[in-house]
Amino acid sequence: MKFTAKKTAIAAFVASQLFAYPTIALSQETENEEAKEVELILVTGSFVRRSENFDSPSPLAIVDSVAIDAIGAKNIGDITQTLTINTGAENTPDAFTQNATAGTSNINLRGLGVASTLILLNNKRQVVNSQPNNGGVNFVDTSSLVPMIAIGRMEVVKDGASALYGSDAVAGVVNFITKKDYEGASVSLDYQDGAHGDNKEYVIQGLWGAVGDNSSVMAAVSYTNRSPLFTSDRRLARPQDDTSSLGNPGAFFILPPITAAPTPIIDPGCSTFGGSPILLAPAGVGPGGTDVGFCGFDFGSTYSFVPDETRVNAYFRGTYDVSDEIEWITEVSYARNRAERGGSPSFPILTLPTVPADHPNNFFGFPVSFFGRELGNGQPGDPARTESDTFRFSTMVQGELDSGFWEVSYTAARNDFYFTVRDTLAQQFQNALRGFGGVNCDPVTGTPGQGGCEYFNPFSSSFITPNTQSVIDSFTARQEIDSEANLEVVEAFVSTELFDMDGGAAGLAVGAQYRYQDLTQDYDDLSNQDRFAFVIGNADIFGKQDVVALFGELALPVTDDLDVQVALRYEDYGGTTGDTIDPKLAATYRVSDDLSLRASISTSFRAPSIFQRDGGATSLNQMVDPLTGAAAFAAARATGNEELVPEESTAYNIGFSFEPIDDLSVELDYWSFDFENLIIQESFQAILNANPQDTNRVIRAGDPLNGPLLQVNTTYVNASELKTSGFDLVTSYKLESDVGTFTPNVTATFITKYDLVDPQAGAIEGAGSRNFNNIGTSSPELRFNVGLNWKNEAYSANIFARHISAYDDDQNVDASGAFLEIDSHTTFDAQFNVDLGSLMETEADYVLTIGGINLTDENPPQVFTNSGFDSKVHDPRGRQIYARLAMQF
Repeated sequence: MKFTAKKTAIAAFVASQLFAYPTIALSQETENEEAKEVELILVTGSFVRRSENFDSPSPLAIVDSVAIDAIGAKNIGDITQTLTINTGAENTPDAFTQNATAGTSNINLRGLGVASTLILLNNKRQVVNSQPNNGGVNFVDTSSLVPMIAIGRMEVVKDGASALYGSDAVAGVVNFITKKDYEGASVSLDYQDGAHGDNKEYVIQGLWGAVGDNSSVMAAVSYTNRSPLFTSDRRLARPQDDTSSLGNPGAFFILPPITAAPTPIIDPGCSTFGGSPILLAPAGVGPGGTDVGFCGFDFGSTYSFVPDETRVNAYFRGTYDVSDEIEWITEVSYARNRAERGGSPSFPILTLPTVPADHPNNFFGFPVSFFGRELGNGQPGDPARTESDTFRFSTMVQGELDSGFWEVSYTAARNDFYFTVRDTLAQQFQNALRGFGGVNCDPVTGTPGQGGCEYFNPFSSSFITPNTQSVIDSFTARQEIDSEANLEVVEAFVSTELFDMDGGAAGLAVGAQYRYQDLTQDYDDLSNQDRFAFVIGNADIFGKQDVVALFGELALPVTDDLDVQVALRYEDYGGTTGDTIDPKLAATYRVSDDLSLRASISTSFRAPSIFQRDGGATSLNQMVDPLTGAAAFAAARATGNEELVPEESTAYNIGFSFEPIDDLSVELDYWSFDFENLIIQESFQAILNANPQDTNRVIRAGDPLNGPLLQVNTTYVNASELKTSGFDLVTSYKLESDVGTFTPNVTATFITKYDLVDPQAGAIEGAGSRNFNNIGTSSPELRFNVGLNWKNEAYSANIFARHISAYDDDQNVDASGAFLEIDSHTTFDAQFNVDLGSLMETEADYVLTIGGINLTDENPPQVFTNSGFDSKVHDPRGRQIYARLAMQF
C-alpha cells in the first residue's frame, strides 16, 4: 500500500503536548512529491496499521526516550508529574493521603480517577496493584512496568478508548512501547541530590540487544536507590496542622457519675515532657487544680515525604521468525520494589481504655479513661513497610496476510504486595493498665503488678521511670496484609483491507478477548479478629472476574483529505455487572496542507473492581452520634457490593492542527467528559444521620438501639456524576541561527468545567478547587509549560517554566467563611548535554548531562492540612540537581 508523504503538525503536537521537548519530534524531512513506500505501524488507538505520517482523528500524543531523558526522569512518576493533562495522580503517596501504597505511582488523566486511564505495555494490559489506595481503588503501578532504558516511546490517547480496549479506558490510554530490534549495549548512570535532608537517588541501567537473520533478543535491567526525605528535613506544615490531641503525655477523661459530662483532663506533665496543652476551659479548674483539655502531640517530624526505597526492574524480549509471514514474540518482566515510609512512634488509641482507681500511678484516685497513645514525645518514628513484586509474561504470534495481518496473544501477570505497620492491641493494652502487662504474664492466673505481670504507666511519670520493653511488647503487634492480584488475557484479532476508496483502501479489524482477574487480601490472625486499637483489622478478601469481549474497527479513507474511524466493543462480565456496548466515531479532515481538523465522540466504561464488588476495609473515624450529639470514634466497615454496575462516560473532542508558516505549529483541542454512575464508598456519617437506630448498619454496645456507638457498616454504590471539559493548547517554532537551533514551545491545559454531583455534598463546581470535601480530586484550572530548547552540534540545552494556577482549599476557610486559596506555583527546570563521544571522536557514544529540577527551590504552596501541601498536585522535594552519564557501545 502506498501513501503520499505530507507535512503534518503531529510531531510538534506529540513532543510538546507531554513535555514541550522539540527534540522528540517525528521526522519531517522534506520528501519528494512522488508517492513512496513507507512502513506501516500500529498506532495506539487503532487495530488497523497506518502510515507513520497518519493524522489520528483522536488527540494522540507520542513521546520517545529522548524526551524522557530530557526532563531528567528517573521513573515514570517523574514523567507524569509534568503532564498538563494529568491531575490528581498519586506519585508521592504518604501516610496521610495514601496509607499503604508507598513506593507506587499512577496516572490520572483529566482527574477522572487513577483507575480510569488504561495502562498498556506494548499494547497489552498490565496487572493492577493488589493493595488498593485509600479510596478502595486498585490501579496499575507504573513504577513496576519496565526499566526506563528499555522504553522506546510512550503513546497517549486522550479522548476515551473503551470502544477499542474495553474497561478502564474512560479518560484515555497510555501505552508504553519498548525498543525493538535493538543492537548493541547501553549503560546509564544517574545521580540526583536534593536540597533538603539526605534525599538522594541513584539509578543504574543497562540495555543489551542482538539481531540475527530470523530472531532478535533484548534485555534490560535497572536498579534504583532513593533515600528518604523526612518532614523534619523540610517542615511545610504549621505546628497545629501536624498536632494530634492524642499524645503521650496524654489526657484522661473523667466520666459520669463523677462528672455530669465526660471531661478531659490534661496530664500535669504535658508541657514538661514536650506536649502542648490545648485548653478547653480556664486553667486550673479541673480536679486538684488540673487543666481541662488535651495534651497536643506534634507528629510532624517523623513522617516522610519520600520513602526510603529500592527498586529492581528487569525486562526481556525475544522474537523469532517462524516463516517469512509469521513472527513469534515473547516478553518477560519482573519488578521488585521495597519501600519504608516514616510514621509516628505509635498510633492513637481510640478505644478509651480505663485506668483503674488502684493503678499505682493514678493520681486521680478514681477510674479515668486514657486518651492518648502508648509512645509519644521523644520516641523515634515507627515506619510502615511495603514490598511489591510484579511478574509479567506475554507471548504472541503475528502473521502477514496478502492485505493485512493477524495476531494471537496470551498475557499473564501477577502482583504480590505486602504491607505491615505496628499498632496497639486493644484488649492487651487494657490488660496492661490493669496490671496484667508483660510478655510473661498470664492475665487468667497472674496477680496485677506481681511476678511476670506489670502495670503500664500512661501518665507523664513514665518519663521519669520508663515502662519496660516487656510491658510494651505485650500489647503491640504488626498488622500484616498480604495481597495478590492476577491477570490473564487471551486475545486474537485480524486486520485486513476491504475495498478501495478515494483516499485508499478501507481497513477492517475484528477480534475477541477473554480476560480473567482475581484479587486476594490475606490479613493476619489478629486483624481477622479486629484486635488492633487504631487500624482495627478486616476479614480476608477474595474475588474474581471473567470478561468476554468482541470488538471491531473500520478505517475509512473516504477521500484524500477525509479519514473516518468507526469502532464498537461488546464486553460481558456476567452476573449482576452485566454487559456493555460502546461505540466510537472519529474523523480527521485536511482542509489544506497547513490546516487539518479532527473530531471524535465515544462512550466508555469502567467496570466495578474486584475490591469494590467483593472486598472491603475497616478504619476508625470520628463520628457524631445523632442520639447524643457527641463526637465519638467508631469503626467504619466498608464491604463490597455485588449489585454495582459499570461507570459510564461519554466523551467528545474537537480540535485542529495549523502550520501557518514553516516550522511553526499550533494545536488546539476542546475536550469534554460526562461521567455517570461513579462508584463511591458511602458516607458513614450520612448513614448515621439518616437512621441512627438502623440495627443492620449501625452497631451499638449493649442496647442495640441506644447503646454507645461501635461501628457503622458502609458499602460501595453507584451514586455520583462528574462532568469535565477544557482546552489543550500546544505550539512550537523552530528557529535556525548561526549559533544553533532554537525551539520555543508552549503546552497548556485549561479546565473550564469540573462539575460534580456528590450524594452528600450535593452539586459542586469543582474546577479550581482542591475538592477535599467531595468525590473529586484537586483541579487547578490552568497548567502550562513554557520551554526553550537549543542545539548546536555536540551541545544541547533546554529550560522550562512550569506553572500551576491557584485554586481553592475547600477544607479550610478564613474568618469570613470563604475558602482559603492555595497559591499558584511556578518552577524552573534546566538541562545541559554534551556529546563527549562526538567531541573525542570515539567509536562509542558518551553523553554527559547536568540538570536541575525546581532550580529556585520553591516551596509547594502551603495547605493547612497534615504535611502542609497537596500531595496530588505538588512535589515536596524542592530543588533537585542531577547528573547522568549515558554510554552506548
